[in-house]
Amino acid sequence: MISRIAVLLAVLAVGLTTASANTLKYAFQGTLKSLDPYTLNETFTLGTLGNVYEGLIRRGPGLEILPALAEKWEVVEPTRWRFHLRKGVKFHNGNAFTADDVVFSADRVRSKGSDLKTRIAADVKAVKVDDHTVDFVLTSPNPILHYEWATWYIMDKEWAEANGAGEVTDASSKEENFAAFNANGTGAFTVTKHDVGVRTSFAANADWWDTPQHNLANVELETVASDATRVAALLSGDLDMVYPVPVQDLKRVDSNSGTRALTGPELRTIFLGFDQMRDELGASSVKGKNPFKDIRVRKAFYQAVNVEAIKSKIMRNLATPSAIMISPFLFAAHADTFSRYGYDAAAAKKLLADAGYPDGFTVTMDCPNDRYVNDEAICQAVASMLARVGIKIDLLAQPKSKYFAKVLQSGGYDTSFYLLGWTPGSLDSWNVLSNLMNCRDAAGKGSPFNLGGYCNEKVDALTKQVLGENDPVKRDDMIRQAFELAHNDVAYVPLHQQGLAWGVSDKVELAQRADNIFMFYHVNMR
Repeated sequence: MISRIAVLLAVLAVGLTTASANTLKYAFQGTLKSLDPYTLNETFTLGTLGNVYEGLIRRGPGLEILPALAEKWEVVEPTRWRFHLRKGVKFHNGNAFTADDVVFSADRVRSKGSDLKTRIAADVKAVKVDDHTVDFVLTSPNPILHYEWATWYIMDKEWAEANGAGEVTDASSKEENFAAFNANGTGAFTVTKHDVGVRTSFAANADWWDTPQHNLANVELETVASDATRVAALLSGDLDMVYPVPVQDLKRVDSNSGTRALTGPELRTIFLGFDQMRDELGASSVKGKNPFKDIRVRKAFYQAVNVEAIKSKIMRNLATPSAIMISPFLFAAHADTFSRYGYDAAAAKKLLADAGYPDGFTVTMDCPNDRYVNDEAICQAVASMLARVGIKIDLLAQPKSKYFAKVLQSGGYDTSFYLLGWTPGSLDSWNVLSNLMNCRDAAGKGSPFNLGGYCNEKVDALTKQVLGENDPVKRDDMIRQAFELAHNDVAYVPLHQQGLAWGVSDKVELAQRADNIFMFYHVNMR
């Protein structure tokens, strides 16, 4: 993957022109609803807005950490990090970027409606040293403080406050937030028009502080929910890039004159989760109790799902079955330690009978239908597999905007059984433990994306130790212990790491990142 990116970047450098009228037209299956970079912690939204807004750091094509709005940083004390800000940077409206914007953004990202609160711990203080220096004061050491900050974008304090956008309006709110419909970043592109859920237009920022590595003048993003329509538009030349490409269409894209398919490993894990918190499920035929509180039921669901069939028939082998909740690329030290519970329908039936459900039960499954590769098809396959052991699934597949508004904290964690995908923003196991595997309360305090409320205090304790441990061997062993506890608890049903599947015109060169983030400044057209 790294060698392929190196070749692509070499091509980009050769193809770079100083002036161009090139317009890139591309489509994604889901919508870009809000322009507020703190509204939704979702890869597509954050990736797209990363072309407009910037963080103190950024990730390179190989996902290496690079300076961005901070030129450099240092740990001046074990619990004090100092970031030296880039001078001469302007927001798109001409306002100067200063330390005040960083301190403001640190507070705003932790405000009530934010979906990115975990980017900065609640007890961390952002302190202005001078106009171009900010200290982050911690209560305990954290060697990966900045790992997730490539998608914590800095906003203009003056602009936000002047327009009543000092705090975030959460995804479920019907109130209009100025920052949801207007953008003012420091990035390589500006937003020129935003038709919510339909089309967003971007223009190259001539005053960007960095040296452009692209030759684009404009970018047009369209929402094209239909797989067939999206692929047809690429093949006909109406679009220059589309993603995802359904796995069954990859060969067609590759064999078509003028287009090619780009595939590769992605770091996202697709998994199933259960409501293990409520005393009674909100959407089930079982009344007066919650069957998912019984480990036998959770393990029955796990063993009823044939991941190899999903891999071969639904994903056309563009998936890697997973035993834990993180890609082996990100946990190489113990990637081979874990094994999945084997597919065994007979064992699943016995577990259900032992738990008191010999005839199974009915439960609603929440699923997005425009977020992950073949997401609805996977949910349909899971429903069919569970039916064979007596579980009747009422499948509720919805566009991601409705799905997330229902299942996230802003919707009251309104789900009993669900499919979700997760790419750790820090590219580190701590992110998975902290966001998905720690206890939480009804308001989301704890692991905010632990939708089902799984709780094991030993996992919580290990998560805290992992965050402050500098010895990589000790740290990896703590991570192993935490994943082992969750695996033994059947906290989730990990399915697979999905593969990247992009379709690209031959006149376009770009870098395909393993985190599935698409950066315009790595694009050249000829």
